[in-house]
Amino acid sequence: MTGEHQRLALLLFCAFVALTLAITLWAGRRRRGSPEEFYAGGRLFSPMENGFALSGDYLSAASFLGISGLIALYGYDGVLYCVGFLVAWLVVLLLVAELVRNCGRFTLADVVASRLRHPPVRFAAGVSSVTVSVLYLVAQMVGAGSLVALLAGGSGTGARTAAVAGVGALMVTYVVVGGMRATTWIQIVKAVLLLAGAATLTALVLLRFHGDPGALLDAAAERSGHGPDFLAPGLAYGDGLADRLDFLSLGVALVLGTAGLPHILARFSTVPTATSARRSVVWSIGLIGGFYLMTIVLGFGAAALVGGAAVRAGDPSGNTAVPLLALDLGGGAASTGGTVLFAVVAAVAFATILAVVAGITLASSASVAHDLYATVRRSRAGRTGRSGAAGGPGEVAVARVAAAVVGALAIGLGLLARDLNVAFLVGLAFAVAASANLPVLLYALFWRRFTARGALWALYGGLGPAVLLVAVSPVVSGTPDALLPGVDFQVFPLRNPGLVSVPLGFLAGWLGTVTSREPADPVRHAKTQVRALTGAGAA
Repeated sequence: MTGEHQRLALLLFCAFVALTLAITLWAGRRRRGSPEEFYAGGRLFSPMENGFALSGDYLSAASFLGISGLIALYGYDGVLYCVGFLVAWLVVLLLVAELVRNCGRFTLADVVASRLRHPPVRFAAGVSSVTVSVLYLVAQMVGAGSLVALLAGGSGTGARTAAVAGVGALMVTYVVVGGMRATTWIQIVKAVLLLAGAATLTALVLLRFHGDPGALLDAAAERSGHGPDFLAPGLAYGDGLADRLDFLSLGVALVLGTAGLPHILARFSTVPTATSARRSVVWSIGLIGGFYLMTIVLGFGAAALVGGAAVRAGDPSGNTAVPLLALDLGGGAASTGGTVLFAVVAAVAFATILAVVAGITLASSASVAHDLYATVRRSRAGRTGRSGAAGGPGEVAVARVAAAVVGALAIGLGLLARDLNVAFLVGLAFAVAASANLPVLLYALFWRRFTARGALWALYGGLGPAVLLVAVSPVVSGTPDALLPGVDFQVFPLRNPGLVSVPLGFLAGWLGTVTSREPADPVRHAKTQVRALTGAGAA
């Protein structure tokens, strides 16, 4: 790209940043400083608005950049990510949405605490939520680094570092100044831009092949460098037993992980009723399903028009496949049309990253302040005999400080993991969510005998193995594309731990309950059931 074209691209990008900052300042003036306003936006959003915000929260850099890149590089095996991400919403719709809205207040720990009033359980749920949020944030940071480095015409460490640091600063600003109200409106604007941009690119790809999907697939297979194997299973996940188990592990994590993501669960607190929560999910399923259908076209379009070799040259993990496709569809790097389309798509992709990181940062800061800080404060107050009531401006102030700390941590880890595919990184976050958060959530909502000991065992018995297995997997060491390629302490052969850690989480919760000396409270279970199914007593 020429210097003039780079300036045009950066101008469009800066225009979106200015728009989001304006939304943040507008929302910041309207906030009242209460936890309900900061965490839930006053619970004033309609189902349609929350449905767009949910889709904005969910359609991350992994969806727009990572999955399209995986399809461009691996064909059929990349499409499987789309299937897993979409099917997961059926679990959310059927098992989680209404019940979480009725039983929860702001966080996952609130849902569990409605059944088990045990401070260590709330603390453990907060730890698990923060862990999942940070892993998810790292994926977005990696996508931001790849995108802005390409947008600015640089691929070195300096460009990536500046991009990641800039995203971190912006996401902290959104959360600290605007809270949930600003975050939600940024999600809505981002969802509209993302869907419109994807639809435009999809139409242009299909027009290039005269509306013939068969011609598109043939061209993709030819230019991918893999021939007919590109359209068959096994390119990314081969024929060996370990490869097949790795694919199955990924599927388990994707399908079950969505229902345990803290920033998705937090969205159900922004609507006034459980019915609104369910209708929000229906809206989001329609929007997300349409987007993933377009993502398949974009991935194969990148393989057919840009070529597998060029996609790898832009980014070894394929994270820049869609921007490169836009450049080609507009007429190439030397044309004004190509640069404008590239800049628009890059700005939309960056909007995707900014909006998602704002939602995740808000969810993680809520867990730190509302779950971890509040639990410690009550515990200390109980020992000293003073009032330990949490909430109010003090808790919100802690949440704002936590947002800055989480942002700094995500920046550091994002720089460390800069060469990994963002969709793959999100798969790891889903695995941890499915291993720790989902078991305790389902047990608390549906199992009459569930106890506090079972909750602690489920949370730590899922979280610990998931993180440990990732640490000793090929993701961290032992392979050329690992985080630490120079060392080898790989023990676990799978790249995603979901196949092992998810059953362990459910097993640990069951084992902790059946071996607990403390009997379950049938009255508390009955109250939880009534509240979950009817909404009586819901916040």
